[in-house]
Amino acid sequence: MAKLPRKTKKQKERAKEILGELYEFYPNPHCELNHRNPFELLIATILSAQCTDVRVNKVTPDLFEAYPTPETMAEAPLEELEELVRTTGFYRNKAKSLKETSNTLVEEFDGEVPQTMDELLTLRGAARKTANVVLGNAFGINEGVVVDTHVKRISNRLGLTREKKNTDKIEKDLMALFPRENWTDLSHLMIHHGRNACKARFSEPPEHPICIKYGKKCECQKMRGQK
Repeated sequence: MAKLPRKTKKQKERAKEILGELYEFYPNPHCELNHRNPFELLIATILSAQCTDVRVNKVTPDLFEAYPTPETMAEAPLEELEELVRTTGFYRNKAKSLKETSNTLVEEFDGEVPQTMDELLTLRGAARKTANVVLGNAFGINEGVVVDTHVKRISNRLGLTREKKNTDKIEKDLMALFPRENWTDLSHLMIHHGRNACKARFSEPPEHPICIKYGKKCECQKMRGQK
């Protein structure tokens, strides 16, 4: 990834405070995609595109029971993969990604999930977000910050970035603000906050302390008292 933007000491101190409070409210940040090994996490993350983790977790037990390894999934009939992942959406394209990725793992990486960003990006269906999930959660490698819709929204609402759409720029802002050893946890913390408190839409006035304290740019403040 290109050079990170420069951040002031004050900006980093504020980010540190926010991180501390996120840990306080969500003391067990973790990946919510069920997996037992790096291969299962890779496959689950590919399936999670445009799909909820809850739905993926309902699909993967049968998928991994039928095809538990890259070798078996590479040999799986495409029609059977399509049927197994149908409810995750875009199932034809995802099934092709699972089969081709498994084949690449077998032919290029001796059946093992690679542990570098560049190598992971050669796999069909694995963009930078997927690679960050796998590296951070399967191998403990903090290569970057996962930026999904929750992280994008929370980063803007808490004034951690001015970028509204470009996920690469948002990721760079977060990487520049927070210590590298916290990058994987940071995405989980923001996702937990986005799912449990600072949601995209509110049915009642938000009251979460983090939003009240740090959300000067947060929609929570604008929407307090609204329905």
